Amino acid sequence: MGFRDRLVDPRSPDRRPRRAAYALPTLFTAGNIFLGYISILWSFRGAMLAAGGNRSAADHFSFAAEAIGAAVVLDGLDGRIARMTNTTSEFGREMDSLADVISFGIAPAVLAFAWGVQFVDTSLAPAVRGQLFNTGYFVAFLFLLCGAARLARFNIQKNPVPKNPGRPDRKYFVGLPIPAAAGMVAATVFASGAEPIGWWPLSVAWLALLALLGFLMVSTWRYYSFKGINFNKPYTPLLIVALGACIYAIWMYPQATLLAMAAGYVGSGIAIRAGGIVRRLLRRHKRPPAPERQLG
Repeated sequence: MGFRDRLVDPRSPDRRPRRAAYALPTLFTAGNIFLGYISILWSFRGAMLAAGGNRSAADHFSFAAEAIGAAVVLDGLDGRIARMTNTTSEFGREMDSLADVISFGIAPAVLAFAWGVQFVDTSLAPAVRGQLFNTGYFVAFLFLLCGAARLARFNIQKNPVPKNPGRPDRKYFVGLPIPAAAGMVAATVFASGAEPIGWWPLSVAWLALLALLGFLMVSTWRYYSFKGINFNKPYTPLLIVALGACIYAIWMYPQATLLAMAAGYVGSGIAIRAGGIVRRLLRRHKRPPAPERQLG
């Protein structure tokens, strides 16, 4: 008897799963919410410690980023488990979206401001520092708003088509998924050692990255979806080797590897979009072939 068969209610004529089976993906979603909540708390604690000059603030910011990263993993598992156990439901979809707003919207927005803006060098003129703070408030809120809009669009659209559609046999996201945007924020904080930004040009660059992530979430650019990967079918040994090498790199060099993975995925949509624009321009400016001339 297979795993899915064990979850089937024997009294159900249409082979519905047992009621307890629906709790399995919900537990992962609840864990997602818990990690987002923990991330927010540790961002607050890190900000309070940094304000008091305590050097352990970086450890709190780092833990907040790690909690977001762990939430990304759980978010990828709850949907896959629901599909494997045939326990997908409207309740699960709505709860998953609410969990994503907390873990990948509010938590990274709080972390982004507390780590990247709040402790900018106090030698700046008060008026300039105040403007930077106001910009930081706005951009962090914009990140959250774009993430919420991205989730709402994902929930209501059926079979959305990206602006630059790819191969019909592959699945794509329309716009950058909010877990990937939150993962980029968390990976940057984690890779930097989680020391709060003090130099204002770096803070401005950080806000520019947040604004870019917000734009990519509400864009219609194509991003590859890993939902098409099926672990029940055999793959080439080369893919297994690559997966093992990736796991080893994360274990040995987590900061650089996770940042490279997050930046690579975020940049993939930009590269695909830029490539499509270049191809269209070349096709538009391509001269038509000269007509053949017959002799004689």
